[in-house]
Amino acid sequence: MLSEAVKPFDILLVEDEPADANLVRTALKMNKVFCTLYHEMDGVDALAFLRRQGECYKNAPKPDLILLDLNMPRMNGREFLAEVKKDPELSAIPVVVLTTSDVERDVVASYKLGAAGYITKPVDMEQFIEAIRQLDSYWFVLARLPVKN
Repeated sequence: MLSEAVKPFDILLVEDEPADANLVRTALKMNKVFCTLYHEMDGVDALAFLRRQGECYKNAPKPDLILLDLNMPRMNGREFLAEVKKDPELSAIPVVVLTTSDVERDVVASYKLGAAGYITKPVDMEQFIEAIRQLDSYWFVLARLPVKN
């Protein structure tokens, strides 16, 4: 019996700060997370990616997980999350908020909008790497994700 080759998980990172995006990329690499990371700078471009709008996104994969910053230009994370969760084609994709905000109203609002999780970015590099390790362990080892269509 031939088994199908294991494919990496697809993660869409929606983050406007290049330094934070590099930090996520580094933490994924250090934790040997078997994934392909796609990065968009704001909610407008991330929605275009998810909906495969425009020539540059026509072959974009449907991600297994979205990591979302809240504070971004053009379309912030709350607006993006609301759009994703009301779209029947996208609503099953788990969205984990990964942000610097530790404000309770942001946590509550994110869950009310359909976030699957909320992580406040640790400022310490070692803690950040550990947070990404735990994220990997939960989402790609323990949890069962929907089959992509």
